[in-house]
Amino acid sequence: MRTLLAQRWGWVVAQTAILLACGLALNMHIPWALCFSLIALSAWLNVLLGLASTGQRLARDGEATAQIAFDILQLSGLFYLTGGAYNPFSLLLIAPVTLAAATLPARYALGLGALAIAATVLLAVFHMPLPTASGQPAFDPGPRMQWTIVAARVVGIVVSGAYAWQAASESARMELALNVAETVLAREQRLSALGALAAAAAHELGTPLATISVVAREMARNTTDAEVREDAELLIGQAARCREILQRLTEMPEAQDAVHERMSLVQLVQDVIEPHMVHGIRVEAVVNGPAGETAPDIWRRPEIIHAMTSIVENAVDFARGEVIVIARFDPRYIVIEARDDGPGFSPEVLAKLGEPYVTTRPGAEGSRTGHIGMGLGFFIAKTLLERTGATVDFRNGRRGGAVVSARWPRPALEAPGYTGA
Repeated sequence: MRTLLAQRWGWVVAQTAILLACGLALNMHIPWALCFSLIALSAWLNVLLGLASTGQRLARDGEATAQIAFDILQLSGLFYLTGGAYNPFSLLLIAPVTLAAATLPARYALGLGALAIAATVLLAVFHMPLPTASGQPAFDPGPRMQWTIVAARVVGIVVSGAYAWQAASESARMELALNVAETVLAREQRLSALGALAAAAAHELGTPLATISVVAREMARNTTDAEVREDAELLIGQAARCREILQRLTEMPEAQDAVHERMSLVQLVQDVIEPHMVHGIRVEAVVNGPAGETAPDIWRRPEIIHAMTSIVENAVDFARGEVIVIARFDPRYIVIEARDDGPGFSPEVLAKLGEPYVTTRPGAEGSRTGHIGMGLGFFIAKTLLERTGATVDFRNGRRGGAVVSARWPRPALEAPGYTGA
């Protein structure tokens, strides 16, 4: 509401200034009473709306459409009084349509655009004479020039509205996709933190459980009461069970206390392919590097695991029979590449891949993994990988199939050697 009111006050000030400049400075004959009545109508509407509701309130779509329609009609009324389509300021009918296209749903914006176009055409036929200075002849461009001007105004309304709508739509889609990416990353980070918490809990609980076991054994050995001995043996058994549970927690790769934040490159590619080895497609991981050199350890990055898993998921959906994940390393770079033997990316998809909502998948019924659409997943994966310092490349292989690769400078991904006990 504040935006609509501020814009209309701007119209009131601008219209008043232009009329005064043309009438007083240029001595043009202007129908003052009618023109200022229309300007006063806009001002009174703003005053009433300002008193009726706070400017912080969001205007409903229908309400905003009605207000912008009023602005179009009020402008058209002024142009009718001051020469119609001959008035050079009549191109300002583009402004309300542009605002509508950038902020309202398409059907409302189309309606307002049609209203502005209709007003432009009618102003070419119905209007009062163009105000002129004293003693100056009236401007008459002729019918051909008149309709050329009208056609130019109509094209301006259409092009400006379409441009504003496309820019606003792309901005909204990008914002939504980035929000989804942030949500996915936050979830992965929470899961990673949960693993660290489990490791810390296992470490902290080990000592009190050992104490409970020692005390319970002493009670069982020294007591003569059968009931107390039975309770002590129960404590010993339950403490042993707790130790087994904690042992399983510390054996999980994502919860190894001191080494929790690191993993081998081999383990990374295995984690990436493991969820997709149940769909009837051969999924294989390969790690290559210089002869005689061991694959490096890397930092455990939840965003890398999620992104590469998503990419492999798409490869499995489109593969004919095989997906290969190749990890390569050399002194400068670490590269992870997913290849499939499917049809590859079509030219129109390849040109847009990495943007949100590009899709070639008809529905879940044609997908091995049950997911619908590929564009948002690829966009999220690309965004997450690039945030870790990767350069992401999408292409078709020389022998067919799709190839998606991510390349990092080795220092950005490699974890230094661990020397803990």
